[in-house]
Amino acid sequence: MIADALVIVERPFAGCALVTLNRPRAMNAMSLLLRRELVSVFGCLQQDADVRVIVLTGAGESFCAGLDLKELGSASGPSAAVVPGPEEDPVLAMAAFAGPIIGAVNGPAITGGFELALACDMLIASTAARFADTHARVGVLPGWGLSQRLPRLIGAQRAKELSLTGNFLDAQRAEAWGLVNRVVRPAELLPQALALARDLLSVVPEMLVAYKRLIDDGLGRSLEQGLCLEKERSRAWAAALTGADIESRRQQVSQRGRTQRAADDAE
Repeated sequence: MIADALVIVERPFAGCALVTLNRPRAMNAMSLLLRRELVSVFGCLQQDADVRVIVLTGAGESFCAGLDLKELGSASGPSAAVVPGPEEDPVLAMAAFAGPIIGAVNGPAITGGFELALACDMLIASTAARFADTHARVGVLPGWGLSQRLPRLIGAQRAKELSLTGNFLDAQRAEAWGLVNRVVRPAELLPQALALARDLLSVVPEMLVAYKRLIDDGLGRSLEQGLCLEKERSRAWAAALTGADIESRRQQVSQRGRTQRAADDAE
């Protein structure tokens, strides 16, 4: 039954998959089985040409409490969970998905759960969301990217404050620090995440992958190298365009602008 699944996958509309971590009684803590299932789900979605955007969230009142520490504490060798192989590394599986991933952070995102959130391309947070990095309190160095992604998002000083204290960051401050795109009321979280997914799906289909890759690849280089990369890929992309392509899309952009302006005026 779907209610018993560790990871629930739904298709709210064409092009979008809604992926829900489903261990609400354990704050969606990632047991070994949940990690393997999440890797499998993302692998299947990567192979599914009908899925171009993913929304990731948690069941119940938590996004994800990180690794299941009870399970980890009873393990003979916890190192395999901290730095797992590909079959147990959900962040690696998320990185392999070519399209955008929207994190709908409905509650606490702690340590490994924080790393799942950071692996998303954009984040919408409920007012109930909170973020914490407790690696230093558990006595484990991160292995899923938190020490590198967080400083790049919010700055080194703020990242050190969070990671070296283990203190919680509430949703409003997370937005002010640039960690999340916006904060909404709990009832609005999934509707807004799905509305964002619809917006993403309305662009030229090939651009979702190409533009995301350009941003991510450029961020892995210096600014000078990134600018050269942009020019190189822009030139190659433009070589395949026609004037008819540009004119057709110009008309679509103009019509969308008129529609959005009319909706804004009506509010």
